[in-house]
Amino acid sequence: MTASLPTSSPTTAPERQDARTITLIGVAHGSSHFFHLLLPPLFPWLIAEFGVSYAELGAMVSLFFIVSGVGQMLSGFLVDRIGARPILFGALGCFVLAGITASMAQNYAMLMLAAFLAGLGNAPFHPVDFTILNKRVSPKNMGHAFSVHGISGNLGWALAPVFMAGITGLTGSWRLACLGGAVLAALVLALVVHQRRWLDDRAPVLEAANANANASAASSSATTTATAATTATKDGESSFAFLKLSAVWLCFAFFFFSTIGLSAVQSFAAPAMSQIYGLRQELSSLVVTGFMLCSAAGMIGGGFLVARVQRLERVIAANLLLAAVLLALAGSGWIPGMLALVVASAAGFGQGLAGPSRDMLIKQAAPEGATGRVYGTVYSGLDLGFSVAAPIFGWLMDGGQPRAVFMGAAIALAVSILAAGAVGTGVQKKRLTQRV
Repeated sequence: MTASLPTSSPTTAPERQDARTITLIGVAHGSSHFFHLLLPPLFPWLIAEFGVSYAELGAMVSLFFIVSGVGQMLSGFLVDRIGARPILFGALGCFVLAGITASMAQNYAMLMLAAFLAGLGNAPFHPVDFTILNKRVSPKNMGHAFSVHGISGNLGWALAPVFMAGITGLTGSWRLACLGGAVLAALVLALVVHQRRWLDDRAPVLEAANANANASAASSSATTTATAATTATKDGESSFAFLKLSAVWLCFAFFFFSTIGLSAVQSFAAPAMSQIYGLRQELSSLVVTGFMLCSAAGMIGGGFLVARVQRLERVIAANLLLAAVLLALAGSGWIPGMLALVVASAAGFGQGLAGPSRDMLIKQAAPEGATGRVYGTVYSGLDLGFSVAAPIFGWLMDGGQPRAVFMGAAIALAVSILAAGAVGTGVQKKRLTQRV
C-alpha cells in the first residue's frame, strides 16, 4: 500500500496540495535565511569570548557564502539526479549540525567549521525549492508560490537577530542561542519529513484539474521551446554565448553592489549602531529585524507596482536612492539612537519595493531561450557580494569606523542604481528596435 499520493476530491485537492507545498517550502526557505545570520548577531559576544577581530568574523561570513555559492552551482546537477526532497532533508540536517558545532565552539576554527556546515546546508536551497515548486504547484498558483518563497526568506532574516541576540541577552549564554538555532532547524526537519508526501518531486501528484492546467501551459509554450531549441542548435555559438551580452554583466554588477549594501546591514549594522549611539546589543540587533520586515512589506507593495509601470529602472532608482539616503542618515550620528534605528529599518522598505521591478527588469533584458542561464549568472552576484563585503566592513569596524558601515552601504546602493539605469536604457532600445 502506498501513501505517496493524497486522496481527495479533484475539484478541491489542487488548492490544498498547492497550499501545503508552498507553506512547507516557505518554512524551509525561511530557515535557510535564518542560518545566514546564525552567527553575525553574536559578533560582540564572540569577540569577547575568543578575542577575534571583526575582520576575522567577516572572513567567517565569506566562507559561508563561498561554500554556498559553489555548492549552489553543483547541487542543481545532484537535484536532477536523485531528486530534490532527500537533498532538502540533508540541507536541514547540516543546519542542525552547524548550530550544535557553534554551541560547542572552543576556538575560531570551530566557528569556521560551523560557518562551513551552515553554508553547505544553504547551498542547495534554490535548486531544491524551485524544483519542488515547479513540480508540485499548479501554474495558476505559481506566482503566489514565488511570492511566499521570497517573503519567507526575509522573515527568516528578520527572526534570526531577535532570536539569537534575545536568547543571549536573556540567558547570558550565546552557546544556548546557537543550540536554540539547532533545535529550530531540527523542528523544521521533523515537519518536512512528517509532511514529505507534499514535497515529492518524483511522483505524479497533480489531480485531473491540475494536470489539465499543466497540459495547457505546456501546449502554449511548446512552440517557444521548440524555437529556442532549434535556434540553439542552428546557432554556431555555444550555450555560453549569452555571456557576451553587456546586459548580463550590468545585471550582475547590480546584484553585486546592492548585495554589498545588504551585507553591511545584515552583518555589521547592529554592532555599528551600538557603537555610534551607545545602544545595548539586544536593542541594536533590532535594526536588522526591522530592516528585513520593512523589506518584506516593500516586496508586497512592489509586486503590485511592477505591473503598473513601464520604466522599471526608474522605480528601482527612486527606491534604492531612498534606502541609501536613510542608511546614510542613520549612520551619521546626527539623530537620536532610537530614531536612527527606525530610520535604518525604514530603508529596508525602499530596497524591498525595488525587488520585484529588479527581477522583472532582468527578465526583460534576458535574450530569448537563455532566461535560466541569465538568472543563474546574475544571481551569483549575490554570493560574491556577500563574500567580498563581509571582510571589508569587518576591517572598517576594527578600525573604529562604525559610521563607514552605513555610508559604505549607501554608496554601494547608489552604484547599483547606475547599473540598473544602464540595463533599463538597453531594454528601452530593444523595445524601440522591435517596433521599427
